[in-house]
Amino acid sequence: MEEKEMSGQESFLVIQQMIQKAKKEQRDDGKGWIVWGWLLFCASMVTYLNLKFNWFNTFFFWNIFGLLSLVLLVYESVRSFLLKKSARVKTYTMAVFEKLNVGFFISLMLIIISMNTGGVHPVQGFALLLGLYGFWILIYGAILEFKPSVIGAFITWGFAFASLFVKEFEFTMLLHAAAVLCGYIIPGHLANREFHNLQPMK
Repeated sequence: MEEKEMSGQESFLVIQQMIQKAKKEQRDDGKGWIVWGWLLFCASMVTYLNLKFNWFNTFFFWNIFGLLSLVLLVYESVRSFLLKKSARVKTYTMAVFEKLNVGFFISLMLIIISMNTGGVHPVQGFALLLGLYGFWILIYGAILEFKPSVIGAFITWGFAFASLFVKEFEFTMLLHAAAVLCGYIIPGHLANREFHNLQPMK
């Protein structure tokens, strides 16, 4: 049975679809940035309100955030393990991101443990966290060539430096909320929109 030769137009369409697929695979859909960004933003703002109105212990809402984070991480770990067999071939970019995530979370835990053991005051601790966020955002933005994340990283570092000169923890929370809005939430929504724009037209 003879195979039908593709016309020039059909070949062009196939190549175009392959390019679109490659672009989509190297793009982040932004969902992780959106979810974690809004969680961090809400934790910061309710902590600010808590400090204003003295509802609970200072870190009450951050403790809830920590428990919720553990649940999400366990869920994602179990989900990725169960889907491992059916997962697509791992790209170089995916492998780099996996190692980056490990390094980020180890550094994150070191700062959080330092704050909880009294080695680092929470005001300075959150400034260090923002510095780490900025580094994480910059690497992602640079690898994916996504300018909003690169810009968001420098804005996040700006808020980190500003946090070093704040004395009251409530203002630290406002700066933290503003930083994740600029570094996580806005770029996340822009990445999500761009990701869906790369979907092939049906």
